[in-house]
Amino acid sequence: MGQPFTLPDFYVPYPARLNPQVEAARSHSRGWARRMGMLEGSGVWEERDLDAHDYALLCAYTHPDCGADELSLVTDWYVWVFFFDDHFLELFKRTQDRAGAKAYLDRLPAFMPDDLAEGFPEPRTPVEAGLADLWARTVPSMSRGWRARFAQATENLLNESLWELSNINEGRIANPVEYIEMRRKVGGAPWSAGLVEYAARAELPDAVAGSRPLRVLRDAFSDAVHLRNDLFSYQREVEDEGENSNGVLVMETFLGCTTQEAADAVNDLLTSRLQQFEHTALTEVPGLCAERGLDAAQTAAVAAYAKGLQDWQSGGHEWHLRSSRYMNAEAAGRDPSGLTVPFTPPGTVPFTAPGTVPFTAPGTMPFPQPGTVPFTPPGAVPGTAIGAGLRFTPRAERARLRSRSHPPHRHVGPSLLPEFQLPYPVSLSPHLAGARPRCVEWGRRMGMLRTQPGRPLSDIWDERRLAGYDFPLCSAGLDPDATPDELDLSAHWLTWGTYGDDLYPALYGRTRDLAGARAATERLSLFMPLDASAAPEPHDALERGLADLWARTAGPMPERDRAAFRKSVEDMTASWVWELAERAQQRIPDPVDYIEMRRLTFGADMTMRLARIRHGGALPEEVSRSGPLRSLENAAADYATLLNDLFSYQKEIEYEGEVHNGVLVVQNFFDVGYATGVALVDALMNSRLRQFQHVVAHELPVLYEDLGLDAGARAAVGGYVRELQDWMAAILHWHRGCRRYREADLRAGTGGAPWRLGGPTGLGTSAARAFLPAPPLPEGPAGRASSIAGGAHF
Repeated sequence: MGQPFTLPDFYVPYPARLNPQVEAARSHSRGWARRMGMLEGSGVWEERDLDAHDYALLCAYTHPDCGADELSLVTDWYVWVFFFDDHFLELFKRTQDRAGAKAYLDRLPAFMPDDLAEGFPEPRTPVEAGLADLWARTVPSMSRGWRARFAQATENLLNESLWELSNINEGRIANPVEYIEMRRKVGGAPWSAGLVEYAARAELPDAVAGSRPLRVLRDAFSDAVHLRNDLFSYQREVEDEGENSNGVLVMETFLGCTTQEAADAVNDLLTSRLQQFEHTALTEVPGLCAERGLDAAQTAAVAAYAKGLQDWQSGGHEWHLRSSRYMNAEAAGRDPSGLTVPFTPPGTVPFTAPGTVPFTAPGTMPFPQPGTVPFTPPGAVPGTAIGAGLRFTPRAERARLRSRSHPPHRHVGPSLLPEFQLPYPVSLSPHLAGARPRCVEWGRRMGMLRTQPGRPLSDIWDERRLAGYDFPLCSAGLDPDATPDELDLSAHWLTWGTYGDDLYPALYGRTRDLAGARAATERLSLFMPLDASAAPEPHDALERGLADLWARTAGPMPERDRAAFRKSVEDMTASWVWELAERAQQRIPDPVDYIEMRRLTFGADMTMRLARIRHGGALPEEVSRSGPLRSLENAAADYATLLNDLFSYQKEIEYEGEVHNGVLVVQNFFDVGYATGVALVDALMNSRLRQFQHVVAHELPVLYEDLGLDAGARAAVGGYVRELQDWMAAILHWHRGCRRYREADLRAGTGGAPWRLGGPTGLGTSAARAFLPAPPLPEGPAGRASSIAGGAHF
């Protein structure tokens, strides 16, 4: 059988090295697998299968610096996880036995107790026996924080296998955003990142383990690992095993293109995620270490962790070129293309002083570690480098240049709009008319309609603008059954969030005062006390408005909901600072990072939690935390945020010189024109809408059964689904009805920050912003794209 496509030229920005203890690990893992019952008699593997797969080689490439004992233990973990994958395939995927799969998976968390003194159940399968043995050998040297993170990653890896099984049962292929999110769980790379902490002796400090920079490092690492695997495993998974969960197949289906074009697009996304890793490591991680006050040892651990992830990337690539599991015969005999640069000494990590961000070539990690240049992690073995070195492909470097060379304030004309296919009708509150003047009065009372004392650049709104933004119109659709007080509260939250997002670029964006923006953001948390403590005296309209809203909102909330709502507000305000930092570098974001951060800048979680308030405790906590509900919310959020990007394109690109817009992100990634970018965004919106509907029709009923929900709980979930449908319908209606994005309003200075000689003001990517219509998308080749893939340059 021939290959379905030619493997693309891979961007490999980190050097691959081989651990000299590889043969010891091979011998150990072979004996271990036999003792656990994974070989002859298992019905899955024989010894020749294990030898051919050569997981010891994988681990020796991906963990080149650890000692023999650590390498053997890590290799056992990988033998276990690959055996689980093949065992699950034989027992449940081929037979499509979802009930049996759930019972099988439900037992496995018992073999990962937080305290080893709790003991383990009696193992019934090689998977259970292997997990018990590995857990007992690994966790004594790790903290409780690591144990919790790694156990959660392992559970995600195991449990999301049900998602793959359900998609096979239904013959359904995921959309690209859904696939990336679910692949992180079922693909196991976040789990691999946990083992990097163990093998590199680089356990992350609790103070930073959950931070955005390290989350982005882990997620970018994970996505690159999975997308690379999808390219090599397409033939085995799709043609042999009948898998629907493969990135090449997902892209082929979404774009309607050839398999080769889809493979090239997947490789482009893989490159983008690696470049996102580099960008985050250079621009966010050093500052994080300084801001959180990490000491030298903690900072070195963060650096070693990041380097460990780099080692994994290149080592994993080398292993894919050699393992019998994958489509690699053609690649093994092909000379590498692109630019190869000299190999750097193994284990070196150039450090710089805290707070400095020098230019550093991709693949090196500038972390603040005074007086340690270069840093060599424990166990580094010089002279074990693979000769291939670093490879930078022309395609990858063109993508990097393209993301940083967008001309600001380019004339684009009125925003192009597709025909929206949202099937949910909008219903409006009968109290809308009274809410409109009350909203303007509230903004005036909070001080939003005047210049803030000592801040001349804060003159951003007046009464005409606030009335034209018409936030009550959006709130009237978000919750058509709201009382007058509830409607006012919702409209005032939207007013406050949009005011803050317009204010930050005016005060801090022009001067690039990121320190001032961070300080202001940290102060905002003081106005959201979780107990009855008093807040400080507000200094400005933003603080005054938040203090007023928090008192009106948080008081009736249960403590758990109050903490969750506060976090959603903090996430939104922190995202304003992220936008300022990215804008200062004039860099068009990576597509995945953009989608995920856009939910925060839009304030999606905050406004959805406002919808949940009316359900109180009726929505069970296990439902709120479940994968289907998060999928439902993320699909709705992405539909709304991308819809806003379509309407706001002219305002943001032409008037504000913005780089945070979904259409622009798509244009940059695929290297296509505006009309094709609109068509692609429209297709992605519709795929997210179909996913929303799929979750409601297929995944929620299964969740009801899995959790044994009673009629009351099911009714509460159904009510929340209707709230989300209202949420999307209201946002579309608001776009069509208020005055923020029309070209006439932009020219008049009423659609946001006016055009001034000093340059634009505002990012225009506000939380729960006002929405405006624009002229319809013209017909013909200059307007509507005839097909999604037809205009994309692969």
